[in-house]
Parts: sequence; structure tokens; C-alpha cells
Amino acid sequence: MTEDEFIALLRPLAGDGARELRDDAAVLTLPKNGDLVLTHDVIVEGVHFRSEDAAEDVAWKLVAVNLSDLAAKGATPLGVLLGYPLSDDGWDRGFAAGLVAVLGTFDCPLLGGDTVKAAGPRSLSLTAIGSADNAPSRSGARPGDELWVTGTIGLAGQGLRGEGGAAARSAYLRPQPRLTEGRALAPLVTAMMDVSDGLLIDAQRMAAASGVQIGLALDAVPVAGDAMAAVTAGDDYELLFTLSPGAPCPVAATRIGSVCAGQGLVLTSSGAPVPLPARLGYRHG
Repeated sequence: MTEDEFIALLRPLAGDGARELRDDAAVLTLPKNGDLVLTHDVIVEGVHFRSEDAAEDVAWKLVAVNLSDLAAKGATPLGVLLGYPLSDDGWDRGFAAGLVAVLGTFDCPLLGGDTVKAAGPRSLSLTAIGSADNAPSRSGARPGDELWVTGTIGLAGQGLRGEGGAAARSAYLRPQPRLTEGRALAPLVTAMMDVSDGLLIDAQRMAAASGVQIGLALDAVPVAGDAMAAVTAGDDYELLFTLSPGAPCPVAATRIGSVCAGQGLVLTSSGAPVPLPARLGYRHG
């Protein structure tokens, strides 16, 4: 069973704030205090991080990928809940030190969670909770909108492959969630999400959620290394968003495409069509 098939089975269980399980986070509208934003991610050894990655870096990544989901909703972190498998004393202590570093950096408290004793590949989970005013979704892109992205795409992919030097290694091991940018963009965007599984596959997901066609100009994307490898690599944790035509962009970002009527993703370079690769990004199952 694929990830999409499993989520489809769960969709009838989705509550009002779950956005039909088609978004990165749930959003509960509070009577007097805006939106409560909740997200939960699991990272697994051998899938999302390497066995040789330092425990301190794994702790950072676990928190950062969840805070990136909050960033895509323009949310301010309120706290996290941790699910942790105790295994090796040295690794556990390193993970705790990494948790201190990342939660301190983003001023985000640990609210609780659960620990278990476990053997085998590590599976770590975190729930992040944030607050926002009118959190944007990935489903609001409209024909005529412009497509934008923050940062450089593919840098973390280079780091995973052992390429690109210190900057690429840091992008892979210690991603920086775009919380400040997300809060600045949230009141202005028509749709927004973070780039986690690859720029192409996430742009395709935005198009599907919005019921539109997205045209992405490969030659406009700021990339590290080979362009096609970069846009399919994943682990970028940048913000992908749409703005109304001519609307000012309040953060450092690059316009990489446009939205039109239709469906799916269309890729071009120098104005000429480019066939979509067989693999658009990382897909579970």
C-alpha cells in the first residue's frame, strides 16, 4: 500500500481542522485567539537519516522538519511533544543535547511526550504546536498567480550525497525552518507549503490540492548543482508559495513559475517544454 492509498483510508476520520488530510498540518480555529496549528512527523533511521549521522544532528532535524510545517502556516511555535525510543546511553545523551540546542535556537519548549525501550532501527516522532492568524493552505492557488520559492533548492541533496562542502552538509543535517519568512508571507499568499520531498513533487501536490495547473520554469529555480537532481532531491525545507499577479514579495525569494487553469505540473526551460522525470521526488511507498 502506498502512502497516498493509506491516507485515503483515513480521510473519512478527518475532523474539521484536518483539511481532509491534504495538508501538512491541522488548523483549529479558536474562538478568540486565531488558529491553533498542529503537525506531526516521524523520521526513521535508514530512510530520513543515516545510521552514521550524529544523534545531536538527528534531534535538530526531527524538530526542524516539524517547525518547517508550522512555517508554511505562518505559525509561531508554542511547543512540541516527543515520542522517543530509548536505545543506547551515549546516543540518547547526544540526542538530548541536540534537543536542547534546537529548541533553544527556536525558543520552543518541550511540553511532554512518551518514551519506550526499543531495539532495531530508530523511529522518532514529534508533534509541533503553533499559533497563527488565518493560516494559509496549499489549496488556494488561483489561475494567474505567480509561483515563488525561498532559498536554494538541492543543497541538502548535495549534502546527503557527500557533495557541495560545508554549506550542503549543514543544509542536510541541520535544516533551518523558515519561520520568520512564513509569518511575513502568510497574510499575502494565496497558497503555501514547505518543500520536503522535492520541489517538483511538492509543486504537483499544490496543483492537485488547488485544482489548477502549475507551470514551473526549471531555468528560473535557484539550484545547487545539477538542476534536475536538485528539483527532485527533497529535504530542502524551503517555502513554496503563490502570490497574486504583481503582489510584492516581502522576503528573499525567487519567482519560478505561474498558475493557470488546468491540472498537473508542466515543466519548461528557456520557454521550451521539458519532459517530467519519472521520479518527481521522494514518495513513501
